[in-house]
Amino acid sequence: MTQWLKAKNKLTTEHMIHVANFEKIEINILMDRLEKGEIVIPANVNRKFDFKAIGKEMSVKINANIGTSEHCISIDKEILKMKTAIKFGADAIMDLSTGGDLNSIRKALLKECSVSFGTVPIYSVISDLFSKNKDISEMLPQQLFDEIENQAIQGVDFMTLHCGLTEKNVDTLKNNPRVLGIVSRGGSILKNWMAYHKKENPLYDRFDDILKIAKKYDITLSLGDALRPGCLADASDPAQFAELQTLGELVKKCKQEGVQVMVEGPGHVPYHEIEMNIKLQKALCLNAPFYVLGPIPIDNAAGYDHIAGAIGATLAASAGADFLCYVTPAEHLCLPTIEDVKQGVIAFKIAARAADLARNNKKYHCEDLEISKARAAFDWKKACNLCLDPENALKRKYETSPDLDECTMCGKLCAIKVAKDSQ
Repeated sequence: MTQWLKAKNKLTTEHMIHVANFEKIEINILMDRLEKGEIVIPANVNRKFDFKAIGKEMSVKINANIGTSEHCISIDKEILKMKTAIKFGADAIMDLSTGGDLNSIRKALLKECSVSFGTVPIYSVISDLFSKNKDISEMLPQQLFDEIENQAIQGVDFMTLHCGLTEKNVDTLKNNPRVLGIVSRGGSILKNWMAYHKKENPLYDRFDDILKIAKKYDITLSLGDALRPGCLADASDPAQFAELQTLGELVKKCKQEGVQVMVEGPGHVPYHEIEMNIKLQKALCLNAPFYVLGPIPIDNAAGYDHIAGAIGATLAASAGADFLCYVTPAEHLCLPTIEDVKQGVIAFKIAARAADLARNNKKYHCEDLEISKARAAFDWKKACNLCLDPENALKRKYETSPDLDECTMCGKLCAIKVAKDSQ
């Protein structure tokens, strides 16, 4: 029985108690949100770890993508990236590997992962075909469903499935040409397969089969946005919103079956359109948790997209987005390094914290107040240890002024000191 169904049947679980304590929220409110499908707890029945809740009245969570490519295959590097992401505050990890033995890579990552773990199952299916010199068109729909169940058995907590890319929505895209077309890897694969076979997307056509697997293992479905915009010129177009409407219909089916579900969103979106996108998703998708990539509000920040993405993410989460997929400095350029992962996580932790404060999350207001009190008392160690990156804060302070109460910026002109001396 899923966490959703347990909440509906008024059965309090270990997961619910853990989340309620972490979020400092009453258990009955948490269960009500779960039953309504407004929050999810991505936690496969086959795993035990430090699970978190995503959704309404929960603190904003962030996800870090890692994974190999055909040009860089190292399980050790990806494990280190994962551990780095978790160290600096990632609430979830997604393995987007496309190179090497994906089954072995996934098992190794799952073994070391202490937070919710997500995947995109179609990557494994297609990577296997390519390793056998086969084409996308040779994919059998059953292979997809077998892989979904295989990963569910292994312990994957949430899966991105591009179920909303229907023939009708592809036609909408054709009738409204884009600059970049489809930028979703899973979406492009499915569109290729659908065009070759002239058939409906099997993930949409056999959605009931997906629900059966998800219900059995309590997988949280992350309904992928295959038609998300990849540049500002393509944002908020008919194809994006047509798919979103389809995803809303699928959310309704999930609720009817008691399957946990969240919805993925854009992408590249102009700053002034971000809030509208969030509110529309909530309206069309029955307040299901919204999982956004960025969004990135400008197109020319390559090398600094973690900063651009954090700006968009702050507004998105303040407006109601619940789950932020980080962006690293490597976005649009190359496979991220360990340092890129660190910088991406920290940028998005800043975005999440700013949004939590805007959403009046009392837990984080208290934490920020403690930092302010420490600063007022010139308790540098306490103030630094309460920061997102204590190691960096302590290093910067004590390398430059190890024996001074003040910092090297203000010295004896420290405003706090001067004001206190005048009292």
